[in-house]
Amino acid sequence: MTSHSPNIRRRRLGHVLRSLRDKAGLTLEAAAKGSGVPRSTLGRMETAEARRLRHTDLDALADFYEVDTQTREGMHELARQSKQSGWWSRYKDVFGEHALPDWEAEAATIRAFQAQLVPGLFQTPRYAAAVFRGGRAIGEEEVARPVEARMNRQAILNRVKPPRMTAVIDEAALRRLVGGREVMLEQLEHLGHLAMRHNIDIQVLPYEAGEHLGMEGSFTILDFPEPRDTPIVYVGTATTGLFLERPEEIEEYNVAFGNLQGISLSTARSAELIGEIAASLKEQT
Repeated sequence: MTSHSPNIRRRRLGHVLRSLRDKAGLTLEAAAKGSGVPRSTLGRMETAEARRLRHTDLDALADFYEVDTQTREGMHELARQSKQSGWWSRYKDVFGEHALPDWEAEAATIRAFQAQLVPGLFQTPRYAAAVFRGGRAIGEEEVARPVEARMNRQAILNRVKPPRMTAVIDEAALRRLVGGREVMLEQLEHLGHLAMRHNIDIQVLPYEAGEHLGMEGSFTILDFPEPRDTPIVYVGTATTGLFLERPEEIEEYNVAFGNLQGISLSTARSAELIGEIAASLKEQT
């Protein structure tokens, strides 16, 4: 199992192919006709939608664009890496076809706003189990697998070069008794420990902040170390996850996150508030 992102590799290959076509001053139709690669196939390759990347198509394009040996080998290497499976492929039943961990695997920074819950990367096993149970009367075996998948996601925060994680959490998420007082106390104490890490910033959006640009729901912005790997926004829904990549979409969510950070408590005051809420719960248990 690979630890890098196959999706990122497909995007990089798409950027290479698109830049070669742009440099040649060709339309998609002209490049497809000249290389002998079907237009629909070339279009999907350039937009990183193609899951099957044939060596014959890559060689045909390399020949047509008259690339050097290094570029040709790089194209094939990206195609090879895009076919490798990450650990998250074992949890397709949990993550679906488009897995958020695929993008998290290579993110340099992760900025998340959570309005209702503690972010998944920060959740304790018992808190996560309560979230997946969602108040329903179901057996532990039905929540064990998604909890296991969520705990595996958190490994990126413990790697040698972890991503910079900035989370803005609505105060409501900290006061909601998910799983009951004991589970919530454990979760709040865990948040307090995470807030002390060098690569993690936690800010609380207090009730008194009033209206804000995140009122339509939670979202996550992922940035990558390579400039050619453009940012992506993930918006979770009740049934699936939506990935946004258009520049205007990214800009809109960047503005929203900046607004949320600006009206949230400082990291120091946020840590104090988390501690105060935990202390209050401890008195009640």
